[in-house]
Amino acid sequence: MQQTRKIIDLNSDVGESFGNYTIGLDEEVVPLISSANIACGYHAGDPAVMRRTVRLALANGVGPGAHPGLPDLMGFGRRAMDVSLDEIRDYVTYQVGALMAFTTAAGGKLQHVKPHGALYNMAVTNPAIWETVAEAMAAIDPDLILFVLGGANREALKAMGRRVGIRVACEFFADRAYNPDGSLVSRREPGAVIKDHDAAAARVLKMASEGRVTCINGEEIALSGETVCVHGDNPQALALVRQIRRTLEDAGVAIQPVGTFLQD
Repeated sequence: MQQTRKIIDLNSDVGESFGNYTIGLDEEVVPLISSANIACGYHAGDPAVMRRTVRLALANGVGPGAHPGLPDLMGFGRRAMDVSLDEIRDYVTYQVGALMAFTTAAGGKLQHVKPHGALYNMAVTNPAIWETVAEAMAAIDPDLILFVLGGANREALKAMGRRVGIRVACEFFADRAYNPDGSLVSRREPGAVIKDHDAAAARVLKMASEGRVTCINGEEIALSGETVCVHGDNPQALALVRQIRRTLEDAGVAIQPVGTFLQD
């Protein structure tokens, strides 16, 4: 009996252009991924960019997802803000609803939600934010999938999703080093960003096939995820995406939108 191949999702942040400003290489990166995190206008993007990016994703068989951020266009959503959980709920509802409208108008279905930048990082340190985002999603469409940082809290986040009524996909970062507790090494630390394409691709394959990762101190820990974050916003990053995809496919790992295989 033939062994079932491992399946993994590749996601990337796209749709971050705005007005006359072109940011990223969406036309090149979208055909290489399986899920697209599309900016919704708060940290980047605008209605025309949202419409075009949704259509680009659907044309390439890529699962469209909302990438809601804090209302900080000038700071690209990367600055933490003192906001309440009710405000976060409203921000997420507003942005997801907008992108869902564009997706529906294009004949598609919104697949997932991945908080952007500071909002994502705030959720990592305050799980109440994950739950607030999940509740907003469940109220809009319980079929939506929430992307979260996988690690030591994987089971707690999966249980939260079941309690709220949505699926949760744990995310692995292809070009970031990990601490022994499963958290990401701060970008302020040396070695936090992995620039060697072969090394990064090998780490993704190890996680996808074995559910393990080698940490920055050389220790190996169990760490698994259903989706891998890859960045393709510059030529060097785009080359890394190509290398990761080639490495996975050569090893028999299938790359598919997470909505096609995630069970819970």
